[in-house]
Amino acid sequence: QVKLSESGGGSVQAGGSLTLSCTASGDIGGFYCMGWFRRGPKVAREEVVVIDSDGRTDYEDSVKDRFTISGDIAKKTVNLQMNNLKPEDTAMYYCAFRRTIFRYCSSRFYLEGGNVRGKGTQVTVFS
Repeated sequence: QVKLSESGGGSVQAGGSLTLSCTASGDIGGFYCMGWFRRGPKVAREEVVVIDSDGRTDYEDSVKDRFTISGDIAKKTVNLQMNNLKPEDTAMYYCAFRRTIFRYCSSRFYLEGGNVRGKGTQVTVFS
């Protein structure tokens, strides 16, 4: 059974940067989707970014030019580099994983059956 552990949240002034990390334990073999979603009072859309095991990514529009996801399959880790953070980015950020037989990941894969989520890490951006 896959389990996820997040780290790297914190408080930062607007314009600053943070890096979130998510490490998976267990077997993540096969085709899978992995990424981040968020929940917070100022968040308009929950989905942040997804990366599949082929390395394809899909970013939510509001983060597209500011956030970068990277994956290390050997270490079973994905990192989210967040630059130029804004107060509306304030949220609890959750890592998610979903194995699928279809070589496609929707941006809201974390809502689909069989998904696994971490406990979340808080990001607070103050102006």
